[in-house]
Amino acid sequence: MAPELAPEMVPNSTLELAPDPAPDLAARIRHAIDTKTKPPGSLGRIEDLAAQIALLQGTLTPRMERAQLTIFAGDHGIAAEGVSAFPQAVTAQMVLNFLGGGAAANVFARTAGVALRVVDAGVAAELAHPELIVRKIAPGTANSAHGPAMTAAQCERARAAGAALGADGHADAVCFGEMGIANTAAATLVAHKITGRPVAELTGRGTGLDDGGLRRKTEVLQRAAGRTGALTPADALAEYGGFEIAMMAGAMAAAARARRLVIVDGFIASAAALVVLTEAPKLRGAMVFAHASAEAGHRAVLAHLRAEPLLSLGMRLGEGTGALLAWPLVRAAAAMLTDMASFDDAGVSRGL
Repeated sequence: MAPELAPEMVPNSTLELAPDPAPDLAARIRHAIDTKTKPPGSLGRIEDLAAQIALLQGTLTPRMERAQLTIFAGDHGIAAEGVSAFPQAVTAQMVLNFLGGGAAANVFARTAGVALRVVDAGVAAELAHPELIVRKIAPGTANSAHGPAMTAAQCERARAAGAALGADGHADAVCFGEMGIANTAAATLVAHKITGRPVAELTGRGTGLDDGGLRRKTEVLQRAAGRTGALTPADALAEYGGFEIAMMAGAMAAAARARRLVIVDGFIASAAALVVLTEAPKLRGAMVFAHASAEAGHRAVLAHLRAEPLLSLGMRLGEGTGALLAWPLVRAAAAMLTDMASFDDAGVSRGL
């Protein structure tokens, strides 16, 4: 028998959850949820989330005890076109802020008891810190307004590096965040090429562009999109993505194949999930979409994926912050199924 391929070596078109659970497990999970001490359906989306987690773990008694957030950071050549309100130097500065524990993601992670790690996927600066995971593909991508953001080989290297990080550890659930000035521009172009939705519909204010800045950003992205015709998801990622987005895609796919729950954050993370799920739809059962962000393109990507996020808080920060806020809901859903008494257990009479 041929040896099993490592997650980063499996062709993207064949990625699936494995092994499959017992054929009748879904029915048994639903029966277990419906016979808890509550009216059927009274916990709404939490019941659906519990069923998804139980099916993913292949058990009637799922556990969600540990989560991990990995923040991937990378710079983008298209920042030179003025598509962000912030200078590119902020990417490196924010990486150091993450490592110092001062960002929103750090605060939310500490509050939720979630481990956090930071990865240099392609920051345009040389950073030294004992806790920084360095997987730098290059010091930022090329300017995708004029040519491919990265080569196909660079894209594959980034996805493989992400897959290795997504497959390691023992967390029950994983969150992936990002930092990279101009990465909403990259996510917009990737989403445009995969969904076919107009660039203008997908383009948002990112770091807070005013009306003039938004018009300029839209014009730049429309010009960049016009360089190429129809693309596969992998080609769209290489032409227009970022090293941090490619690493997130690799990490999500590998974590999903390992039957870890992937809590998908906002627009940038959802663009990475869009690549993965377009290539491998069967991984959908491992993904929970945390929130609907205020970024223009995010709701369009969610609609394309037919994904209903758990939260809608008007957020647009990234960093995995929305995924962290969804983690308590995930834990509660699993605990409901595992720890809540049934009518028979509690001796409670059922309704007619």
